[in-house]
Amino acid sequence: MLRKILTCSAQGIRDALPLQRPCSLAGLGRSQLQHNGLAIQASSKGWAGGYPEIVKENALFERYYAALRIVPEGEWEPFMAALREPLPATFRITGYKSHANEILHCLKNKYFKELQDLVVDGQKIEVPQPLSWYPEELAWHTNLSRKILRKSPELEKFHQFLVSETECGNISRQEAVSMIPPLLLNVSPHHKILDMCAAPGSKTAQLIEMLHADMNVPFPEGFVIANDVDNKRCYLLVHQAKRLNSPCIMVVNHDASIIPNLQIDVNGKKEILFYDRILCDVPCSGDGTMRKNIDVWKKWTTQNSLQLHGLQLRIATRGVEQLAEGGRMVYSTCSLNPVENEAVISSLLEKSQGALELADVSSELPGLKWMPGITQWKIMLKDGQWFEDWKEVPSNRQTQIRPTMFPIKDEEKLKAMNLERCLRILPHHQNTGGFFMAVLIKKAPMPWNKRQPKLQRKLLQKTGDTAVPTTTTEDGSVETIEEQPPEDEQAREIQHSLNSECEQSKKDGVCGPPPSKRMKLFGFKEDPFVFLSEDDPLFPSIQKFYALDPSFPKLNLLTRTQEGKKRQLYMVSKELRNVLLNNSEKMKVINTGIKVWSRNSDGEQFGCAFRLAQEGIYTLYPFINARIINICIDDVKVLLTQENPFLSKFSNETQKLVKDMAMGSIVLRYDPDPNKPDTLQCPVVLCGWHGKTSLRAFVPKNERLHYVRMMGVEVFQAKRKEEDLGSKMEEGNQDNNAEQVEEAADGASKAKEHDVLEMEADVGEEPTQKVVESSGVEPESKTGSAQPLNENAKNHASLESRDTADHSHVKD
Repeated sequence: MLRKILTCSAQGIRDALPLQRPCSLAGLGRSQLQHNGLAIQASSKGWAGGYPEIVKENALFERYYAALRIVPEGEWEPFMAALREPLPATFRITGYKSHANEILHCLKNKYFKELQDLVVDGQKIEVPQPLSWYPEELAWHTNLSRKILRKSPELEKFHQFLVSETECGNISRQEAVSMIPPLLLNVSPHHKILDMCAAPGSKTAQLIEMLHADMNVPFPEGFVIANDVDNKRCYLLVHQAKRLNSPCIMVVNHDASIIPNLQIDVNGKKEILFYDRILCDVPCSGDGTMRKNIDVWKKWTTQNSLQLHGLQLRIATRGVEQLAEGGRMVYSTCSLNPVENEAVISSLLEKSQGALELADVSSELPGLKWMPGITQWKIMLKDGQWFEDWKEVPSNRQTQIRPTMFPIKDEEKLKAMNLERCLRILPHHQNTGGFFMAVLIKKAPMPWNKRQPKLQRKLLQKTGDTAVPTTTTEDGSVETIEEQPPEDEQAREIQHSLNSECEQSKKDGVCGPPPSKRMKLFGFKEDPFVFLSEDDPLFPSIQKFYALDPSFPKLNLLTRTQEGKKRQLYMVSKELRNVLLNNSEKMKVINTGIKVWSRNSDGEQFGCAFRLAQEGIYTLYPFINARIINICIDDVKVLLTQENPFLSKFSNETQKLVKDMAMGSIVLRYDPDPNKPDTLQCPVVLCGWHGKTSLRAFVPKNERLHYVRMMGVEVFQAKRKEEDLGSKMEEGNQDNNAEQVEEAADGASKAKEHDVLEMEADVGEEPTQKVVESSGVEPESKTGSAQPLNENAKNHASLESRDTADHSHVKD
């Protein structure tokens, strides 16, 4: 018995599985470690180093895929060699933000240049390269392993940049093949989109970006409903989506295979919601992720695919049922197995009876290398037994192996399916993970839903206990049984009752959680979503204070409480409001909307109890006509590098604008000067607070650092020795004491702790400045003391953990 715990090595496992638990193999016999061909050998230095050399082998895996011939002839060895290599790091610049080009410019001209000719631990660092098939050079890959990136002092600034920009939503660290399905959906801003198995959210973030392709439109007509069956993973999904500050995203918690039909109000009548685009990235065995999920080498068997096939088919079937005619659904897995891929697609096409077709997307992503789908495959059990036809399967195996897992035998049907239009990504072709995709177009209603829009609308309108009758087919999918429509008089009664309830729901503006009996199926109970009424007493003071445009959609404002003071105001698009109000009894909503205003007791004396929130400012700004101050680049630097600067530190123009303005929440806008190309060339809108003698910005820490970097100043968290820290803090306390005396006239009542970071300026700036970070504290508060370095380190580790959390699931 091995008494040592074999932790994942840097070369073999740790790089591939960042921030996951170490692979604990304690107590396993050597024969157990070699199960399925996985061999673990001690390095030439023995066990003294703590990290044994891991030989990635699985005989059953090689036997199965060699027989299926999914790899072109002569490429088997490169294919297996690629699987044994660590996966390169890849990241994506969010495309819908107006300053995406600024980030790209900063990366190319600052950080990438510093990586040239750099050698770390004897390894030459290659400069990151753009993914050739991703539009506008917004996705990059590098050979930097996570260990080198996190541990090397030479790369500390670059690593801090990635972590910070990821946290504020400007960069997403995402596997390359995971970026492909959203691109193939071909999303437009008016599309209604369903992401069926959305967690951890990297693909969902891409879909949100595509909705906001035009940043001048605060409310796109389309929206994204992101669903996941795991309640806890839904909150990870919320974290990813929240970074993009969109009013067009809703996170829900349902089993994707039975996700309910939603209804929307169309000209006073309820209609079933059909989606223009659906992303169906189903749970899978994940053998395409072997390069980062080392556990797959040990655990892989053909049994995994056999157990998942039925679930995958049910989810895909439910997806096409909810797809609008002419809509597009992308089915994807991170598996190479045809049982999870072509078998699901062929079964779906066969029972659709011509309602679905595979789209030819071969020319949509120039530069992407892929293999066409296969038309013939076999089924193998974990004991190595093969089956080529359902008729060969013995009766005791027929619950394990199903008819839908086999290829179609009818040659004409098989040819008409065009399975070669499926895309399989092999790891050795472009140094990626393995992946599979199929793009389906819906040409007509599904055969079992021919009269769905007419019949089911009436059945669903019954608010009692009546359920739509269904039957289960051989393959386990659920089909609707057609019934005769009710008599005209009964239909009118149902419609009248429904309209009355609909009007009452809209009048109340409350979308609560599902009934308590359903809550047992889910996780934590969520607070209700309460929309502001037409005559809500909160709104007039807000409208007057900010001189909101008459076109402002105030009915889209909501809170999360029905009683007591409303502390936060959120906003959704009118389309999502429609969905929320008409589906409160059947939909478990985890999160939706962005925060646009926060209650601030200090503001009441100035005429408005609510201050602007930075996360919603780009949505609100087009409607605000007062309390806007246009500032220059030097003013931006002052606001972002000093906690609560006196008005005297700003330009004369800014001082004149502020002088006659009442105290309270304000908007600070910077417009780039095209005659000064060396300055920040993207517009910036910040939330601020005008105090008695000062002006400050309410900007979260990472977003503040982002803007500072874009102005040509690099910020990094320095690693300092304890004695250096002590002397710095002593000096900082003296500075803070002097500053507090000067600012006593502002009447600050509280002291907040903030991170103190060291800033290195480029040529032309002062050598060193101190930046005190703020993340939305109450107005007019002052900085008391610097946060200890070890606390900074903990916060940094926490952020990094969240940033890379999406790598812990085989889906991405």
